Amino acid sequence: MDVQLPPVAAEIRIGKLSRPQRTGDTVATLQHMQKMIGASNFAVLRILGQGLPSTRRLSCALSNWADQAEHRTHLLLEAYGEELVAHLEASTLPVVWEGEEAGRIAATELPPFAECFSPSRLAASGIAFPVRLGTNGNGFIVFTGTSLNFGSDVVLDLHMRAHQVMIDLLGTDAKRLQLAEKLNEREIVCLQMAGDGCISESIAEKLGLSVHTVNAYLGTATAKLDAVNRIQAIAKAIRFGYIR
Repeated sequence: MDVQLPPVAAEIRIGKLSRPQRTGDTVATLQHMQKMIGASNFAVLRILGQGLPSTRRLSCALSNWADQAEHRTHLLLEAYGEELVAHLEASTLPVVWEGEEAGRIAATELPPFAECFSPSRLAASGIAFPVRLGTNGNGFIVFTGTSLNFGSDVVLDLHMRAHQVMIDLLGTDAKRLQLAEKLNEREIVCLQMAGDGCISESIAEKLGLSVHTVNAYLGTATAKLDAVNRIQAIAKAIRFGYIR
């Protein structure tokens, strides 16, 4: 693997980037970025949770892993989740790792401004571009593949584009939140308890409600947040600041 990473500016001039796009446009942008380095897949990882770093975790907000998304997200976060969160706290430089089915990355191929994670059991190699935009805009734009080609003239451009992708997603979130009906107090309480690991029966007992009523609150909250299931609803509620 030919790895040549140019320095990444410590500060990205966000004000000169374009306006937020629609989700479909963002996917097209990610697909174009993917082709620029010969990657097979992309994924957008976003930080969930507030407060101490130990309480924060990464979640996949967007990817083209299709029906393998949950499995491949689990493998990636199991291999590097904690390291990525810690890295984001300390640096905005890209990180690289080598996969079992890809060529090895020699230490001499990486300049001192790029961090190379230890080899893992992941099949594909990868590069992750950290983005820090504030409370809800922190995370990584990740590209994976077995034959990545990091030209020295492209990585800085990709990092700039990574910031724009995250801005676009934040804009989409804000628009959805404006259009969505706000959660009521009961829905927020039920989501918070579900996020804390309580099942419906336990929530019902603690709140003095029936299980049917609790499930109804969780169902309406899921619909208002435009989530596909309870787990995604909890993740979105954290992202939007409804719960912690």
